[in-house]
Amino acid sequence: MSEPGFDVAVLEAEVATRGLALGRTVSWSADTTSTNDDALAAAKSGAPHGALFGAETQSRGRGRRGSEWLSAPGAGLWFSLLLRPELRAELAPGLALCAGLAVRSAVASRVAAPALVKWPNDVLAGGKKLAGVLVESQFTGAQVASVVVGIGINVEQEQFPEPIASLATSLRQLGAAERGRERLLADVLEAFERELSRIGTHGMPAIAEALRPHDALFGRRLRVGDVEGEGAGIDASGALLVRRKANDVTAVVSGHVELL
Repeated sequence: MSEPGFDVAVLEAEVATRGLALGRTVSWSADTTSTNDDALAAAKSGAPHGALFGAETQSRGRGRRGSEWLSAPGAGLWFSLLLRPELRAELAPGLALCAGLAVRSAVASRVAAPALVKWPNDVLAGGKKLAGVLVESQFTGAQVASVVVGIGINVEQEQFPEPIASLATSLRQLGAAERGRERLLADVLEAFERELSRIGTHGMPAIAEALRPHDALFGRRLRVGDVEGEGAGIDASGALLVRRKANDVTAVVSGHVELL
């Protein structure tokens, strides 16, 4: 079902014109609990690679570590993609960075502020959070069986509630003239296909290299758990590198990043 504010037919036309594999099957709701839950349920029912599940609002949208994602009706793009990639299990963590790079690419042409990827799953613009990614994977042995990639992009919000008002931003707040959600979503899908091809062909080192000029943490003082130091990039496995001293670099596999 399509809400008047989001025209599924326009998205489908963009997907067809661009010859994309992602987004060929679209399910769009007025509201849902979570688009990731919708995609996970569809995966169990045999839904195909590239199936897209979106909604105008989510009552239980979520981010990493169980945090709530505010999904105001019609104010953003709240969607999840079901992927069935031919990837080794150890590459699965890199999919969040692939999604982040895809979103960054799509929004960078729309805003003047620098758009950067914050490991492991955020996109920042003007130093504030513009988008988030949540990846949930299923494995069969050493292979990825299916992956659900949930993405939320703030588009039309004019203000945010406390305590995130100083932390979040939207395309509208950033002065983006082009905010059509259908074309924005098509741009994300097209860029995501490129990143999926990159990681599938060249592995995680290629994603780390692509991320390097758009790394929001490089050279920044930060803390992840009990590891404190300066962001030093992403290694070939997708881990965050933190330089604690001149010759002491620690690889962090997961955790919440606090900028200091």
